[in-house]
Amino acid sequence: MQLDVDDHGVFAATGGRTFDARKPAVVFVHGAGLDHVCWQLQSRWFAWHGWSSLAIDLPGHGRSGGAPLASIDAMADWIVRFIAAAGLKRAALVGHSMGAVIALEAAARAPTHFSHLALLGVSSSMPVHPALLAAAKDDPSKAYDMMTTWCHSAPARLGGHPAPGLWMTGSSRALLNLNQPGVLASDLAACNAWTTGTTSARKITCPTQFILGSDDVMTPAKKGAELAALITGAKVTTIPRCGHIMMAEAPDAVLDALKTHLGTA
Repeated sequence: MQLDVDDHGVFAATGGRTFDARKPAVVFVHGAGLDHVCWQLQSRWFAWHGWSSLAIDLPGHGRSGGAPLASIDAMADWIVRFIAAAGLKRAALVGHSMGAVIALEAAARAPTHFSHLALLGVSSSMPVHPALLAAAKDDPSKAYDMMTTWCHSAPARLGGHPAPGLWMTGSSRALLNLNQPGVLASDLAACNAWTTGTTSARKITCPTQFILGSDDVMTPAKKGAELAALITGAKVTTIPRCGHIMMAEAPDAVLDALKTHLGTA
């Protein structure tokens, strides 16, 4: 599905179903250097079970036009404008990593726009290692290799995906390699500069679910649980033996957690 936001084309995958703004809606927001592809299982399941499902490409990512937005605040405001452009009054918002902090900020700024919040691989701040920041700017291929290693747990780097033959690290590296020049550097700089996590968490009023990987070295589960404690009624699901990109490492566990949290359409 293509629509316009801020005079630029935006792509959102609808899970193989025609988008219908009259249905309950769920919007999936990807992380730094990624795109809608990372939500394949989860977005398709909701699309075929009574929801209007939109797995978006943020500006400058995937099939969306424009330049990548330079700050988490700008991305959060953009999400609110996207919801309006799609003809939605409210939506459930699901975000991973950078997408999770975007979702957190959007829900804090415009609480009436969002019915539920699900945050994956997140903490109250998202500092990025200086070596990764430098590589993303000067040697993107090296940055892609670093992220591919750090984003997966040790078991995932050896194999073991429920879909036979799927090479998780190879798939992640290939997806990162699709980035246009400067996109990953812009995303990581935005994450590194984000400082309002604890303040925004205290403003959240909608039902909120945290989905965390026990072996996540980029956003440790302990840090995610500390952020969850700031949101009244927030629930935490920790997936064992799972790293940062849990949608790929444990797709069924992520889907089960989302189904429990969002309920039936």
